[in-house]
Amino acid sequence: MPDSEEGVPGPGHFASGEPAAGTRPLTLKSTQPGGLGRARSVSLDDAAVRRKARPLPTEPGTASEYSGPPVAPQTGVPLTPLTGTRRVGGPRPTGWHSNPSRSGAQFTTEPPPAAPPRQYSRPVVVGLSILVILMLTGATIAGFRLVDSYGNVENPLAQPSVRKSQAPLPIPPNPTVTVTKQGIPDVVRLQQNKIYASGKVAAVSCKEPAIKPDSQSAILRYYRALAPCLDKAWAPALQRSGYPFRPPKVVLQTSQNTSASCTGEGDVAFYCPADESIYVSWKEDAKFYKADPLAARVWMMDTMAHEYGHHVQKLTEMLTAADSRGGWAKTKAEELEWSRRTELQASCFGAAFLGANKKALGLSGRKLKLWEWETQHSGDEYNPKKIRDHGSRKNYWLWSEPAFKSADPKLCNTFTAPAAKVS
Repeated sequence: MPDSEEGVPGPGHFASGEPAAGTRPLTLKSTQPGGLGRARSVSLDDAAVRRKARPLPTEPGTASEYSGPPVAPQTGVPLTPLTGTRRVGGPRPTGWHSNPSRSGAQFTTEPPPAAPPRQYSRPVVVGLSILVILMLTGATIAGFRLVDSYGNVENPLAQPSVRKSQAPLPIPPNPTVTVTKQGIPDVVRLQQNKIYASGKVAAVSCKEPAIKPDSQSAILRYYRALAPCLDKAWAPALQRSGYPFRPPKVVLQTSQNTSASCTGEGDVAFYCPADESIYVSWKEDAKFYKADPLAARVWMMDTMAHEYGHHVQKLTEMLTAADSRGGWAKTKAEELEWSRRTELQASCFGAAFLGANKKALGLSGRKLKLWEWETQHSGDEYNPKKIRDHGSRKNYWLWSEPAFKSADPKLCNTFTAPAAKVS
């Protein structure tokens, strides 16, 4: 650009009335009528716009270290005092706590002086002390009254209290101590049972039922009418032995009501210890009565006496002991021997009852001969299956005859007899 155009200000800039330091006056070499000429470049020897920025002038003898505002301190990091400077615009202190250009810290570390304690007059102190003592005394009295109110009618939810005027509480009894009684072995119960020392079977004034057992219902009524005689005869002996007495039930054996707890042979009477019931048959008895009425009644009396003998064994716990021994038998022969001892004893008990009440039952003359003949012809020999579980006909008579004559159960201890007498 020509030298004549230097010094002309750009659009929007205005020149001052005085020449700026380091510049020279601008001279217009040519003009154009009616307006400004074409913009020309201005050449300045020391123009600031063409030089890099230089540090601001500082006071003599100091160096500028200003590079921006001080960095804020981090939490928990010790604070480092910053160095103060003087800048254009006048001196001002910098730093967070101290200013090296000034003497001492910017803020004092000593706390301000505390205000002197408030002074109370002596009468006020005495009055407050008396008030506190009265409050504590009142709280103590109220507490004692509250404790004393427990247990009265006005406060039923409170804990009961024992007063001197009340009757003393009864002394609780000593705790019950359960003592396990040692059981009696089966063999001891069978061989040394107290029923053997109970004395003779009682003679009761009851006669043979005046019922013709010629039908199912009549046969059941005959047996049930005979049962009370056996109850009266055996109850005293059992009570003397220390065993409780319970009469057995008499049930007619049919296909519909056969005991679910026990099973017996068809049309044969049996005793069920599970429900303490005597199950009697009726078909064979009805046929027998039709053929020989007197012999049938004798047979039915003997059958009832034999089954009731099993009930006596049940009440004296001998039947349970004998079944236990039979269950623990090592051989079939030993099991059958326990069964024969049990059955022969039941027949012996039945004979003792019949002998004690032979007069009331009319067991004399032909009726007695029939009983003797039927007993002598009863045994395993007449069992169709030939099972030796009741005893031979010889041993039936061996145990029944002495018991009938004496009416004493002590002659019925089949569990101490040798094997030959229970074969």
